[in-house]
Amino acid sequence: MSIDFISLFTAALVAACAPIIARAVPRGLVPETVILLLAGALLGPHMAGVIQATDSITMLSELGLAFLFLLAGYEINPKSLSGTQGKKGLAIWAVSIVLAFAAVYFLTGLSITDIDGIAVAIALTTTALGTLMPILKERKLSDTPVGECILAFGTWGEVCPVLAMALLLTTRTTWQTLLILALFAGLCVIMAVVPSRARKAGHTVYRFLAARRNTTSQTLVRVTVVMLIGLVTVSAVFDLDIVLGAFAAGFVLRYVIPEGDHELESKLEAIGYGFLIPVFFVVSGAKIDLAGVGARPVLLVGFIVMLLLIRAVPIVMALSVGRGKNELSMHNRVTVALYCTTALPIIVAVTSLATKAGAMSQDAAGVLVAAGAITVFLMPLLASLTYRVVDAKPIEAVQEIAQHPSDIRSILHEHLELERMMARQEIAARMATKARAEAGKDVAWEDVAFALQRQSRRKRAMDEMLDFARREYAAHEDELHELGAKAALTREEAAERTAQAAKAFAAHLKDGNWEEERRIAERAVREYRRHMRELGHAAHHEDDGK
Repeated sequence: MSIDFISLFTAALVAACAPIIARAVPRGLVPETVILLLAGALLGPHMAGVIQATDSITMLSELGLAFLFLLAGYEINPKSLSGTQGKKGLAIWAVSIVLAFAAVYFLTGLSITDIDGIAVAIALTTTALGTLMPILKERKLSDTPVGECILAFGTWGEVCPVLAMALLLTTRTTWQTLLILALFAGLCVIMAVVPSRARKAGHTVYRFLAARRNTTSQTLVRVTVVMLIGLVTVSAVFDLDIVLGAFAAGFVLRYVIPEGDHELESKLEAIGYGFLIPVFFVVSGAKIDLAGVGARPVLLVGFIVMLLLIRAVPIVMALSVGRGKNELSMHNRVTVALYCTTALPIIVAVTSLATKAGAMSQDAAGVLVAAGAITVFLMPLLASLTYRVVDAKPIEAVQEIAQHPSDIRSILHEHLELERMMARQEIAARMATKARAEAGKDVAWEDVAFALQRQSRRKRAMDEMLDFARREYAAHEDELHELGAKAALTREEAAERTAQAAKAFAAHLKDGNWEEERRIAERAVREYRRHMRELGHAAHHEDDGK
């Protein structure tokens, strides 16, 4: 019993410290989830041995997994699954599973009819949507076009592998499995329709539950937990993975409350993210043998590379086909693909089934789980870095450096500033969406966002040019005075010319390609600086000749 409380206390302590550690990392590059997994691995039975995966701790971890997928399922808007992106998401998962089976057959030597081969193929097609949700919330991507695409593709990357596990990783015959899934689906429909109609009709039971939602009874939370545990229990009884039951519970809750319930959601998140979900991640990390992972680096790296090829590449291609007026830029397409390549819970589930069946060694399963844990850190990091690098126009930067190698520092600085400007544009778009919601006006968010961006850009460009004028005049004051004496150019005239240049640039700001405007202005600044240096050198040589 004492080891249970020691393990639980350690996991709770790690959960409390994780946000502080994540906040200390610059730019939030390391998600809390990664810190929880790493701490679990270091404190687990394979390292320090402080955390032990006892039956009690494992049960709490399973509840954390259930809450994780409950909240993930609740976040899904069913309409997004039937839309254009949703249909693409389903089609891309089908392509991914075909590629996964082909890769397993030709590259690993495993049989695609045995449990180990099927488990690896399914693992290569998964998206850890439940794991992604807290990351997306941290980075404020949930309500953006990128976040919506991640949900559309990620949902199918979560649901389809769960269904594939139920159909392919079972000792039952196919028709028995299909019958069980049909009965399970029927149960979910009943659990969704009956409460929904009772709510709409204002049934006495619903009024009773609603009236006591904020009392010590917390009726709506209790009913939700009963539904969650009930569907998870049904999944466990019929040898279906509990992820299926938890995810279905989220869908049912969303159907009953299609408009959402912020108060109920906050309470469920408090239970989940406040306690149970961090315990799940810490315990999952404790199951990773870092020494065993280090002993098989080829399998580790190979699995991650195959994840990128099988999952990320098809998503980028799908988003690049049939783009309309709401198309995503290339960096956003890559961002969506990388986020959707994040995988962990399903990998834990499929490897557990394979090891229990004796088809996969514990060492191999540990490596695959470690690879899934690495993707939780690596893919969001790569998505963030890719976004920044693409926005900074690296190709143009290389070309400019090749033409003017002496200006490498200023060129790099300018392109970093460009990246920051694009980040501010994203923030402006989100502000526009919020402003529209608060105003209650039927105005396209793109129009509001553009207005905000335009104002911000004009002010920022004017400030930058005026500041540039002040800095340049201060830096070259003596030089300008000396040259001005030789060329009959006074300080006042030099200042006036700089001011005129700034004024002309400000007047040049109008609706159009702002990025191109900035690029031209930056090049003009470099040419001005280069010209001033040349004038300085010429004056110096002239003085030496005298």
